[in-house]
Amino acid sequence: MTSWIDDPAFAADRPFGPQTLPYGVVEGRDGPVVAVRVGDHALPLRPIAGAFGELAELVSADSLDPLLAAGRPVWSALRARLRELVTATAPPDGAVLLADARNLLPFTVGDYVDFYSSRDHAENVGRMFRPDSDPLLPNWTHLPVGYHGRAGTVVVSGTDIVRPHGQRKGDDGPVFGPSGRLDVEAEIGFVCGGPVARRVSTSAAPDHIFGVAVVNDWSARDIQAWEYVPLGPFLGKSFGTSIGAWITPLDAFAAARVPVPDPGHPRLDYLVEDQSWGLDIRLVVEWNGTVVSRPDFAGMAYSCAQQLAHLTVNGATVRPGDLFASGTVSGPERHQRGSFLELCWGGTEPITLDDGSERTFLADGDTVVITATAPGPDGSVVGLSEVRGTIVAAED
Repeated sequence: MTSWIDDPAFAADRPFGPQTLPYGVVEGRDGPVVAVRVGDHALPLRPIAGAFGELAELVSADSLDPLLAAGRPVWSALRARLRELVTATAPPDGAVLLADARNLLPFTVGDYVDFYSSRDHAENVGRMFRPDSDPLLPNWTHLPVGYHGRAGTVVVSGTDIVRPHGQRKGDDGPVFGPSGRLDVEAEIGFVCGGPVARRVSTSAAPDHIFGVAVVNDWSARDIQAWEYVPLGPFLGKSFGTSIGAWITPLDAFAAARVPVPDPGHPRLDYLVEDQSWGLDIRLVVEWNGTVVSRPDFAGMAYSCAQQLAHLTVNGATVRPGDLFASGTVSGPERHQRGSFLELCWGGTEPITLDDGSERTFLADGDTVVITATAPGPDGSVVGLSEVRGTIVAAED
């Protein structure tokens, strides 16, 4: 049977075929509506809710919040029904081209936690910021380092990012004004769902992770460098975090699972996985249309299951709508570095774009687009929708 998206064999060049089916929210005639991305179309689900039986109420919502709370058995049942619909010979009523759809932030972000789980990124930053010390601090290989971010400034892809103000180190003491070292961090984010829970084990983590999205954790490096000792990231990180508009279900990554790299010593029991949730995701970072980096997520030192287990091991809750991100994804080669801080090595090695211009950090008007893919079933490719942002000048 030929699908209406012309993807009968889950072809490798079609990352948003039936193997993927990410969820989002688009602006409909009567307000926000839950939709599924299929190829180059957004399929609003409310107009065809009758096709989903007892799941009709969930797909008729104006955000993903009810679906996130419903739990894994419901997520799997809905995904199975959607696969039946999209492999039909004709498109369901109401499908619209992505170019004609306005995406909204698809869920209410609860808590936001950002990790720091790329060894290559951590070592690069350590070498720049602590040149006379070991690049990794002693705790790094024993626990997923992270910090609590600001959920209220998580924005959907396509939202402009205003250059932030803040304190920076000056020659004669602190100075105040717009950041001059604005950066990106190419990350993978995990959207939580299922019942509220504490002390989630690595084996139970998939019951509390609904889906996966590309994240750009914009960073003001000059503000960060002045403020982050001794407590860590604050205003240098809290002004904006962009997330892809479509959330790819965790179920879509069954063929992308890989072992997490060996840390070189035993893990504490609560971080041991019976089945590894490392993921073979390949990212691409474009700066004003120039591909500047291709980070590889498979090298991350901690999996999403280990991160969630650590996040909750002290009794903290995980709730539907919570978001946690991997930290900057970087690899051992220069072209695999997931931040401009690393690519330009703290400003000492400018990056030449295709138009001949040189950059170290972001200029007003610059646009960054991050995309990602992963292996899918039967030789297919699973897509993660882009996260895009353009820098606008600081406000007065």
